[in-house]
Amino acid sequence: MTEKKRPVTIGVAGGTGSGKTTVSNQILERVGHKHIAYLPHDSYYKDLSHLSAEERAQINFDHPDSLDTELLIQHVKQLQKSIPVEIPTYDFTRHTRLDETETVGAQPIVLVEGILIFSEAELRKLFDIKIYVDTDADIRFIRRLKRDIDERGRTADSVIEQYLSTVRPMHLKFVEPSKRYADVIVPEGGFNWVAIDMIADRIRSMMSIQSQA
Repeated sequence: MTEKKRPVTIGVAGGTGSGKTTVSNQILERVGHKHIAYLPHDSYYKDLSHLSAEERAQINFDHPDSLDTELLIQHVKQLQKSIPVEIPTYDFTRHTRLDETETVGAQPIVLVEGILIFSEAELRKLFDIKIYVDTDADIRFIRRLKRDIDERGRTADSVIEQYLSTVRPMHLKFVEPSKRYADVIVPEGGFNWVAIDMIADRIRSMMSIQSQA
């Protein structure tokens, strides 16, 4: 009996500001958007609309409990069965989910990206390739500071306070230890073109094998 064909499922993890999104975007560009179902873990933050603004500000968003990983696992399994999914849309300025969802159709490749995806055993076992993007802490902090000010309306003081109180401790507790599960570690963030080219070539090769199965 031949094994049932299913999409090649890839996880891209790494610390905040490590370049995960850059690596994911480079994979999308090199392999082709039309071949990839892309699921960012950030879209699966739990809805906090039932809490006051003050209460939302106290949530530890870098702890695994802040994310609806069960829903992400369900969506990955659906896509592996060629069933389209509706992924949430999250408003990072208010920490709430929007009413709209995004339809992601079944594709030959499922690409999941997120800080904590390798720290969850049930999610981790769904990946055929696990990529960890490794970048120095100072570079990651600078990138996060710029992103949160430019894109999420945060003040520099609030970003620094959050980094010291939750981001760094949670990175050391959950993210950094998950690196040991990676099949491939990409140093120098998302601009290691040699590593990205090799990963893209491997994915294309796996796609070719799948299409012939």
